[in-house]
Amino acid sequence: MFQPLVAVSTDVKHFDNYDWHAVPKQYLEAAIAGAGVFPVLVPSFGDRLDLDRLLASVDGVMLTGSKSNVHPSIYGGDASEANGPYDAHRDATTLPLIRKAIDYGVPLLAICRGIQELNVALGGTLASEIQERPGSLDHRAPVSDDQDQRFGIRQTVSIKPGSCLAGVFGPGEILVNSVHRQAIDLPSSRLQVEAVAEDGTVEAVSVKDARAFAVGVQWHPEYWVHSDGNSAKIFRAFGDAVRAHALARTGVQTAAE
Repeated sequence: MFQPLVAVSTDVKHFDNYDWHAVPKQYLEAAIAGAGVFPVLVPSFGDRLDLDRLLASVDGVMLTGSKSNVHPSIYGGDASEANGPYDAHRDATTLPLIRKAIDYGVPLLAICRGIQELNVALGGTLASEIQERPGSLDHRAPVSDDQDQRFGIRQTVSIKPGSCLAGVFGPGEILVNSVHRQAIDLPSSRLQVEAVAEDGTVEAVSVKDARAFAVGVQWHPEYWVHSDGNSAKIFRAFGDAVRAHALARTGVQTAAE
């Protein structure tokens, strides 16, 4: 019995006079405890990486959230300083990784920035500062130094009947957290909208033509994976898909948490 490997995206951060390729602990904890997988960090070196070799060796891909946004030049948006910060190294790595993962049939879970990357990688566009749109809710985190308050579960989203996530959560409404100021504008034609907020903001998608689990959520299930049932369910579903892929690829039964 062994844990299947899951490739995890990284942000490039500059501090202490070094450039770090890093990911917040919560995503790694959720991957291990919630999905029962072994997270492997993928450095953001763009086309210097052999992504085909990577995807032949792992059984899942997880795209994390980030303070940075996908650079608008990629989808024809306004590349202003106000729409930043940006992380071009991450863009150059995650966008081709997404397309290849779908082509390879490798299970994919995309969170927050990840759902936006998924949409852009497949030809969709993004909207910035969505709280300024007429009739829009404020999807940003409450102003607080308390992370539990910032990531508090407070927003209602509606899961579409018959969707992939209806099989995970059941149809109807669930409560999630909301920590974003950017969202999907025009969804890719390859994406199925799975869930929306009360103001119509796209909160979850799946890839229509994917051969495996390929889902993006705008909220942050990693933060409450130990204490919120719905947060745990999405990671459990991802982990099940990863184990199924590992079994099909290697013929070896893998461990489940």
